[in-house]
Amino acid sequence: MMRASLRFSIIACVFGFGFSAAGFGQDPPADLRAKIDAVVSEAYQTASAKFPCKLGDGEGKMLSWKTVDKCLNEANDRVDWEALALRIKKIQEDGGYRKDAIAPVMEASLAAHAIPYNKVFRVKESRALLPLSNSLLKFLPGNSLLDLPVYDRSGSRVGAFAGIYVFEKFGEISGTTQRHTLFQYTDLNGKMQASQDRLLLDSFGVTWDGADRQSGFQLPADRLMPKH
Repeated sequence: MMRASLRFSIIACVFGFGFSAAGFGQDPPADLRAKIDAVVSEAYQTASAKFPCKLGDGEGKMLSWKTVDKCLNEANDRVDWEALALRIKKIQEDGGYRKDAIAPVMEASLAAHAIPYNKVFRVKESRALLPLSNSLLKFLPGNSLLDLPVYDRSGSRVGAFAGIYVFEKFGEISGTTQRHTLFQYTDLNGKMQASQDRLLLDSFGVTWDGADRQSGFQLPADRLMPKH
């Protein structure tokens, strides 16, 4: 498990290598960025068609994790991933770009278009708690919610948000890999802790007035990336 700052540094290094290996130096071609941005913008426009989702109210109370998960997962499912991935593949082939040249441009565009929570959800009470469910974390931009106070479902503060990580477990019987997006937090004694519950649901939350203007919904890159 790694601190968020270290995780971001590693990602930045990987992106930098991708530009260099593709012969771009520090910056990809403007034409490539524009074409990728057009595809990403369309994906977000489709995904956000029914935003904002109403989460209700309740000062100091945890909002419905079921409503949060339904809202975000349905938004993701509205995107025609297959059609958009084919467009990305055509951009790659027409420009003669390698996959490692496309990846950092795609990630940067998806991050730049991430939608703030006040456009994703509608919440009446500023002190209501937004649940840190697995689905919410799955779509959370890597630099979002950092240092916000984290509360448990009883309303007690447990620490400060310190970033997300992925837990994977291979099922010997099912033959599939279970993937959960979890989070770390700095506890009240300054020690790094991990969320213990694999199915977070409404175990923890952050206040709406801390999260509302932060980037909250970022579409995943893997569904758009060319396979070859």
